[in-house]
Amino acid sequence: MERLEGKVAVVTGGAQGLGEAIVREFVNQGAQVVIGDILEKEGLALEKELEGKAKFIKLDVSDEENWKSLINQVDQDMGSVDILVNNAGIVKYVNIEEMEADTYRNIVNVNQVGTFLGMKNVVPSMKKVENGRIINISSVEGLRALPGGAAYESTKFAVRGMTKSAAIDLAQYNILVNSVHPGAILTPMLKAQLAEGDQEAFYAGVPLSRGGEPVEYAKTIAFLASDESSYATGAEFVLDGGMTALL
Repeated sequence: MERLEGKVAVVTGGAQGLGEAIVREFVNQGAQVVIGDILEKEGLALEKELEGKAKFIKLDVSDEENWKSLINQVDQDMGSVDILVNNAGIVKYVNIEEMEADTYRNIVNVNQVGTFLGMKNVVPSMKKVENGRIINISSVEGLRALPGGAAYESTKFAVRGMTKSAAIDLAQYNILVNSVHPGAILTPMLKAQLAEGDQEAFYAGVPLSRGGEPVEYAKTIAFLASDESSYATGAEFVLDGGMTALL
C-alpha cells in the first residue's frame, strides 16, 4: 500500500519545477492530486500526462476568491482536502535602496499572503477528516539572509513564523503544519545558472558538495504528508546539503 493511498492533495505552483516534482511523487504514492497554478498550459499538460491521477485547477494564490472556488470544487468532486502544500512562490533579489515598493508587495502577496490564504481556506475541509497535513515551503532564506533579499527573505521568514502559529491553532483538530526549507535543489533554473557560473565556488558552500535532486525534496514532502509524520507539527525541515550548518 502506498503511503498516500486514498488521500486528496492540493499542490500550489504544481505545474513546473519543485511543485511538479511533488505532484509526481504524490501520484506515485497513491494520492489524487490537484495542481493549483496560474500556468494553464503547463498544468493541463501535466494533468494529461498523469492520466486521471491529477487535476489542474487554475489558481492565483494571492486571490481569496480563487482559493474558495478551488476548495469548494475539491470538496464537491473529491470529498475533502487531506493535504495542502503551499509551494507557489516568486523571487527577485534587488538592493533594498533600489527595490520598488510594488515589487516588494507583489512578492509578499504571492509568497506570504498566498500561504496564509491557503491555510485559512483549507481548514474547514480538513476539519471533516481530522487528519490534515499542511506543508508550507519556506527556504534556507527563511533561516538566513543574502544581499538583495529584503522582499523574498521577509516572506520566507514569515512563512516559518506562520507555520508555527498555525500548528498551535490547528493542533486541536489534528491538522499538522510544518515548514520545509530547501537550499540548493537542482531545478532547471539553478542548473542553467551553474552551467554559466563557478560550480566549484558554489558547492564550496554545500558540505555535501552537490545540489539536491527534486525527487529527494519531494520524498521528504511525501513523508510530511503521510501518516508516518503523525507527531511532527510546528517544525522546520531543512533540505540544503548542510548549507545552514556552516552559519
